[in-house]
Amino acid sequence: MAQIAGPQPEKKYLNDCVHCGFCLPACPTYVLWGEEMDSPRGRIYMMRKAVDGEAPLDARFRTHMDNCLGCMACMTACPSGVQYDKLIEPTRALIERNVPRSRGERLFRKLIFATFPHPARLRLLALPLLVYQKAGLQTLFRKSRLTRKLPKRLAAMEALLPEVPLGAFNRASAVVRPKTAPRLRVGMLSGCVQRVFFPQVNAATVRVLVAEQCEVVIPRGQPCCGALMLHSGLEDEAAAMARKMIAAFEAANVDTIAINAAGCGSTMKEYGHLLRDDPKWAERAAAFSAKCQDISEMLSELEPRATRHPLKMRVAYHDACHLQHAQGVREEPRCLLGDIPELQLAEIPEASLCCGSAGIFNLLQPETAQQLGARKVDNLLSTGADAVASSNPGCLLQLMNGLRARGLKTMPAFHMVELLDASIRGVSAEQMLHRKHHGFERVRL
Repeated sequence: MAQIAGPQPEKKYLNDCVHCGFCLPACPTYVLWGEEMDSPRGRIYMMRKAVDGEAPLDARFRTHMDNCLGCMACMTACPSGVQYDKLIEPTRALIERNVPRSRGERLFRKLIFATFPHPARLRLLALPLLVYQKAGLQTLFRKSRLTRKLPKRLAAMEALLPEVPLGAFNRASAVVRPKTAPRLRVGMLSGCVQRVFFPQVNAATVRVLVAEQCEVVIPRGQPCCGALMLHSGLEDEAAAMARKMIAAFEAANVDTIAINAAGCGSTMKEYGHLLRDDPKWAERAAAFSAKCQDISEMLSELEPRATRHPLKMRVAYHDACHLQHAQGVREEPRCLLGDIPELQLAEIPEASLCCGSAGIFNLLQPETAQQLGARKVDNLLSTGADAVASSNPGCLLQLMNGLRARGLKTMPAFHMVELLDASIRGVSAEQMLHRKHHGFERVRL
């Protein structure tokens, strides 16, 4: 058998799995297909066989690992405390080093990684996309059903395209201060997709933090966090991004770091593990990760200072997998939303099951992602909610796409912090449901 190139998943993590099967009903692909090798237990068995030299690293092995969404629901379900994230990520890196992909697959992945982790490139792309939408070309294109003639992955990219906001072309203020003495100096991650296609979420985050008497610092030099690369087996590229991110926030000299994208947060909290073998960065990475908090965690720890005004609407809260499973943050967003007067919070059935977004999974495996997205929308609609809220841009894109596919263009999808911001500012439910507040322009993000 050919020698395996590069580091392998550590046996101390592989040996934690006792194959009890508690992970099976939590795993999206096992729920869909009932295939043992497409469950966490089955994948760990295959990993162990490959590491022990008893099974080849081949296309079959790669397929079952590629099928994994990396949602980490298995970690929540596991009674043995298996750290599946520390298995699937190095396994994917192992695959990228040892199992060749087709030329078309390599080119598509290069297209994604040459675009999504680069906000400047996303802004350049946003301009023709804005013209495509505002000139009515998108509507004509979709009505003509020409999307059916596109390759499945390109069709998925077009379907997931959000409405390009004018805020995509603004630049973030470096520092935003409250009117009174700040009680905390907060560094804020601006994100890649978030800052270009969801600037209103960043703006809402800044306003809420300032309303709670925090000084907000947005380092201009911050790069991509590296999440997409890490989750796709590109460990070296992710580590390089992590070092740049750490240096940018160290220079900002902040007390804590607020993150409003669940996928980014789960990766940034693991920089200490990612750079554990780098003597120059290991200690700095651990210190950085210790400062990272999801925006809901941070706000839950601060005694509220800003008045919450009524927001009479029924909202279904969708748990982002990398928030509830990878970070273990579930109650904090619910408590914050529950503190808004007259807002009724609805629970979505199968709340622990992934919506199908999973980083770039919905681009790489659109058919599986669509099945999971449709299932999530079915559960969402059963709540009778006026709107849906989540804590991750990928989830918001997936949910909006699923709602559009049902012809439900009037059900808005919000980031949790947008609703909190609306309550603090006194924006009405009617304005929110019809998207008439346009708040992102106020802080030029």
